[in-house]
Amino acid sequence: MPPAKKFKKKSKRKPKELENDESISITIDSLEPKSIETDWWNSFWQKNSSGSEVPKDEAEGFRYFFRVTRNTYDYICSLVREDLVSRPPSGLINIEGRLLSVEKQVAIALRRLASGESQVSVGRSFGVGQSTVSQVTWRFIEAIEERARHHLRWPEPDQAEEIKARFEVSFGLPNCCGAVGATHIIMTLPAVETSDDWCDEVKNYSMFLQGIVDDELRFLDIVTGLPGGMTVDRLFKFSAFYKLCETGDRLNDSVRALSNGAEIKEYIVGGHEYPLLPWLITPYEDDNLSGSMANFNKNHIAASSLAGKAFSQLKGAWRILHKVMWRPDKQKLPSIILVCCLLHNIMIDSGDKVHPDVPLSDHHDIGYGNESCQQVYPLGESMRDNLAKHMEHQKQNLSSS
Repeated sequence: MPPAKKFKKKSKRKPKELENDESISITIDSLEPKSIETDWWNSFWQKNSSGSEVPKDEAEGFRYFFRVTRNTYDYICSLVREDLVSRPPSGLINIEGRLLSVEKQVAIALRRLASGESQVSVGRSFGVGQSTVSQVTWRFIEAIEERARHHLRWPEPDQAEEIKARFEVSFGLPNCCGAVGATHIIMTLPAVETSDDWCDEVKNYSMFLQGIVDDELRFLDIVTGLPGGMTVDRLFKFSAFYKLCETGDRLNDSVRALSNGAEIKEYIVGGHEYPLLPWLITPYEDDNLSGSMANFNKNHIAASSLAGKAFSQLKGAWRILHKVMWRPDKQKLPSIILVCCLLHNIMIDSGDKVHPDVPLSDHHDIGYGNESCQQVYPLGESMRDNLAKHMEHQKQNLSSS
């Protein structure tokens, strides 16, 4: 599901820079294009493959630079081709005056998002100027935001049943539809735009990203665009997902009977920073837990940690979100975040295997403490207790069989 806040698209406008690099590069727009550049990969590989960290195998090298396999890259090109076809005289050209192919434009944008390097650095590796990198990347972001939305949406009933079945097999949690979590996208802001709203608990200026993921780390719903200075539970209550659940329009498809005779509705799991609701189950916080409570917490924490793993993979693959964003346009930044989430899902849907070195080795939100929300709904407590009893019963049956 796309972000709760809607952003108007103006595909005809001239794109602005994604960041203000201090270095200045010139795009030669006055040359008459000679031809469409089709051999971009050979030129790029010859120019950039000498580093000791770059895999020697070209297929692995391609994944190193662009995160995706060649087949997935071709699919992404097919999604945005219509939007990225360049037409003279406004077509984008390289330093030799040749029109940039759609394939090269996609490669430039993917490299910018994957590396988080400056526009100057990315442009240098492709033989284009900073201005071209900026234009190409923003055109790509607008195109993916429009053409790839079907890769991020709440699952249909049959898909939801498959997700719930896998959660039960992996974590012993019946009727669980996903795990929720949040992360900060850190940025610098000009003095005129700074405010306490954007200054978070560790004195960074940041924007929140909240995501609900399935057992395969696929984003099912996100909300972004809100200031990092707010609490996680307040962020959650601003989301369209929260409003849909509160009105009964989501997490209401089926009810499961538990081994103790109780019934459990659909729900998601989240950490201590979230409220305990009838459809959002959080772990026990008591110091002295019974055996069934401790067993529940063990399985719950394993399931809810999926959200953090998804953020580590997202920020590791699309490093523009991991590095400090230099004075971004706060109206455009949500689109960049959304597109990175869409690319994350496209990789999963395409069966791309993420290289072990891609996910962040440290926590996706280093330095941020664990919030604790004290809001507890009695029905949520009752559901959690019933789940704990059911899981303890299942554990005893397994040990006695």
